[in-house]
Amino acid sequence: MSSAARDIKSDLEVALRLADIADKISLNRFEALDLVIETKPDTSPVTDADKAVENAIRDELAKVRAEDLVVGEEYGSPSSLAGKYYWVIDPIDGTKNYLRGVPTWATLIGLVDPSGKVIVGVVSAPALSMRWWAGDKLGAKAVLNGVARDLHVSKVANLSDASVSYSDLLGWGERKAKFIALQEKIWRTRGYGDFWSHMLVAQGAVDLAAEPALSLWDVAAIDVIVREAGGRFSSINGEDGPHGGSAISSNGLLHNAFLKEIN
Repeated sequence: MSSAARDIKSDLEVALRLADIADKISLNRFEALDLVIETKPDTSPVTDADKAVENAIRDELAKVRAEDLVVGEEYGSPSSLAGKYYWVIDPIDGTKNYLRGVPTWATLIGLVDPSGKVIVGVVSAPALSMRWWAGDKLGAKAVLNGVARDLHVSKVANLSDASVSYSDLLGWGERKAKFIALQEKIWRTRGYGDFWSHMLVAQGAVDLAAEPALSLWDVAAIDVIVREAGGRFSSINGEDGPHGGSAISSNGLLHNAFLKEIN
């Protein structure tokens, strides 16, 4: 089935309902005194809220989209995704913030078609009272502090005038020196981090965001939201889409210049 044959508007409505389910669970456990925190094999933290959110989303998808597959940060993916639509779930993006009581965290929900293109994305940050979403060819929208709005990237065309966001300086490898040097050439840099950097790009508040090492669940939902807001999403090698293991989101006008600087 092609994405054109899929009812993307209906899938987006499902994704928004999934975000509602996730928000209730994550907000209820946020700053809970009995929050259970474990360390995964990759040394990253996971809480009982991460697991509960992903389980709840998987349970709901089994009812309403049983023919689709699911890829999740906490419970993995099927051995093969070939020829299938599949949902990509990050139950809590920003777990380190979550467990420390920092409100900058979100649930990320994406739907990928058999070609590998993300056709639906929702990023929901209930502790910030913010949510962003998009569907392929449906545009990108957000509710920010209770106000609904369409999303459009900025029109800044020169790196010297740009505001750039990132998470930290880990994982940049041989590009680290180039990335640091670039910060002397641009107007403003801030480490907003994680999903928020990229959603600020979609809003037009930031012109470009970059992260050197990410997983599919970190970026699937982000990809379609940035694109539908008029921007471009790629890996730091310039591979468009969410499958390159890293992320650059931009207003499109700055993308190639940034790639040239860091590569």
